Amino acid sequence: MDLNVKFLRPVTVDTGLITCTGAVLQQGRRTALAEARLTDPRNRLLAHATSTCLLFPLPTP
Repeated sequence: MDLNVKFLRPVTVDTGLITCTGAVLQQGRRTALAEARLTDPRNRLLAHATSTCLLFPLPTP
């Protein structure tokens, strides 16, 4: 439904290993709010994203 991304620092070859962590902040019956964070080896925030997702039931085979 919605995606918002903020890029805070440049990512280059010298940045090193990047870690992405994600979490569901709130979940209802039909929608969920999620966030993700990208950090560098010094634990500095490189980017932050939030998303409002529409939830669908999985069809049974």
